[in-house]
Amino acid sequence: MSETNSNSKGKLHQTGEKIEEFAKKVEGKASEIAGDVGEKLTDFTEDAKEKVSELLESEEAQKIKSKVNEFTEDAKETFEDVSEKASELASEAGEHLADFAQEAEEEIKETAKKTKNFFQRLFGK
Repeated sequence: MSETNSNSKGKLHQTGEKIEEFAKKVEGKASEIAGDVGEKLTDFTEDAKEKVSELLESEEAQKIKSKVNEFTEDAKETFEDVSEKASELASEAGEHLADFAQEAEEEIKETAKKTKNFFQRLFGK
C-alpha cells in the first residue's frame, strides 16, 4: 500500500509541476499579448491624434472656424441691437402708461365733479 501511495504522490507531484509549467506558459503568452495590444493601442491613439490635428488644421476647418466666428459676432451684434430696442420700447411704454394713468385720473376727477353737479341740480341742493 505504501508503494501505491508513493506512486500516487509522485504522479500528483508531476501533475502539479505540469500545471505550474502550463500556468507559466499561459502567463507569458498573456503578457506577450497584452504588450502587443498595448503597442497597437498606442499606435492607434497616435494615428488618431495625427488625423484629428490634420483635420483641425485643414483649410476647410479654418473656413468653418472663420464662419462660426463671423456668425457669433453677428449674433452678438443682433442681440445687442434687440436688447437696445426692447429697452427703448419698454421705456416708451412706461412713459405712455404714466401719461395714460394721469389722463385717466383727470377724466375720473372731471366725471366725478360733473356727476356731483348733476345730482346737486337734480335734487336742488
